[in-house]
Amino acid sequence: MSIGLTPYLRFAGDAKEAMEFYHQVLGGELSMLTFQEGMNDNNPAVAGLIMHASIFVERGLHLMASDTPPEMDVRGNGVIALSSDGNDSLDSATLTKWWEGLGEGGQVNQPLAQAPWGDSYGELRDKFGVVWMFNISAVAS
Repeated sequence: MSIGLTPYLRFAGDAKEAMEFYHQVLGGELSMLTFQEGMNDNNPAVAGLIMHASIFVERGLHLMASDTPPEMDVRGNGVIALSSDGNDSLDSATLTKWWEGLGEGGQVNQPLAQAPWGDSYGELRDKFGVVWMFNISAVAS
């Protein structure tokens, strides 16, 4: 399938800091565009804010974000779920590394541990208020 589902996060002025943090944790290719660069907006209230940011981690993993101008309402970003399918043991190591990185400065709501269904499951709220759920499937033998 060539269609992807891409989470889009909206921030109230700290999108640059958040996306640099996510880039540090997840890796990939980061690009950012300010309102000044994208719209030639000389409005000092938004000129330096992020109009659009994107991290391409790898095929199927894409995260986008922006700052919300002051006149628009910022709502919560919902929950982002990351999971593996149990086919590759390297996925478990990658997701565990991301769990640890995203948890820095954040709050663990549910520690990453074996769940009743056999996978490892955990949930955290990162330092930007975004909730991340992790489901790391046991590798099939």
